[in-house]
Amino acid sequence: MKNLFILLRLALVCLSAVYIVSCGERADDEITPVALVKAEPAAGSTIEANGIITVTFDAVPINASANVGIIKKSGTTVTISGPFNTGPLTLTITWTDGTQTLTYTVTAPTSVAVEPTPELEPEIIVEPEPIIPDGMVLIPEGEFQMGSNDGNAFNDEQPVHTVHLDAYYIDANEVTNAEFKDFILANPAWQKDLIDEKFRDDNYLNDWNGNNFPLGQSDHPVRYVSWYAAMAYAVWVDKRLPTEAEWEKAARGGLKRKQYPWGNGINFNRANYGKKIGQTTPVGEYPPNDYGVYDIAGNVWEWCLDGYEEDFYANSPRRNPTAGANDAEEIVNGFKNIIDFRVLRSGGWNSLPEWLRVSNRHGTSPAYAGIGALGFRCAKSVSP
Repeated sequence: MKNLFILLRLALVCLSAVYIVSCGERADDEITPVALVKAEPAAGSTIEANGIITVTFDAVPINASANVGIIKKSGTTVTISGPFNTGPLTLTITWTDGTQTLTYTVTAPTSVAVEPTPELEPEIIVEPEPIIPDGMVLIPEGEFQMGSNDGNAFNDEQPVHTVHLDAYYIDANEVTNAEFKDFILANPAWQKDLIDEKFRDDNYLNDWNGNNFPLGQSDHPVRYVSWYAAMAYAVWVDKRLPTEAEWEKAARGGLKRKQYPWGNGINFNRANYGKKIGQTTPVGEYPPNDYGVYDIAGNVWEWCLDGYEEDFYANSPRRNPTAGANDAEEIVNGFKNIIDFRVLRSGGWNSLPEWLRVSNRHGTSPAYAGIGALGFRCAKSVSP
């Protein structure tokens, strides 16, 4: 009986412990719902279409969502960002423990003044200026009117036609006696007593004594020179004779429809002509034309590169014309084999005024050395 009583007491103790434990667990299982604490901006505010609404909870909300905007969650904070439609906005936020509706007024976004991007100026690539060889002038690329329709023009100067020339260089002065002497001393085959008969006539260097030019005339233009000898000299100095078109453009000095390098009149202060002096004068004694070319009219006639064709102007190519060949290089490479007439320009110290006109043309045998007023100047193409 005593043992039974003890067992009953133990059972009552156990039941009491179980009750106490079970009651404590139910108290701990009671969970407080998560509540929305505040919203920024507050409900009823005006926000911009691209604004952001920040909602704060008192604990981490579960399954938080919004009916508009883009929602992002970070701990107890939820952000809802636009863009929102302008006008009234009803924002409903839902989470496991509840739902909250917030109302706002949405305005259009404020435009932000944007500093205009300055337009970049295009890079200007400056072509390097060509280095003009010593003693030469640059004749620019472009068109000019070649020939003459004046009343005193000869048939071979007509018709006037447009010619386009690439840029080139031309000697500012006629080749002098001193310069030609350097050539024949370096090239004996072109000396007065050694030159091949097919390259000259009996007047070749007529005023020279062997390899010596007339005393005191080192700076006078060389004369009594055949076309062949002029070509040989030009090749020796890495140049060539000017084409007829190049010569005329250089002679005109940029002037249009003028008879002479300086205008329509002529006088003895401008050039050596009409036997006024009675012989050649040193190069450069008279004023140059507007291109800086001296003695381009008078003093001595000047050989040109291409062939003389009386009616060439009627069929002349528009660009870089060269009579008797496809181009200047063809003539330079084969000049010793040429036999047809070559062009003469300029007029000499003993010429009539009309022969000094820039459009005046003459042609003769390439072996002809003249009768005391026949020289030359050189030209050179501008390298591309």
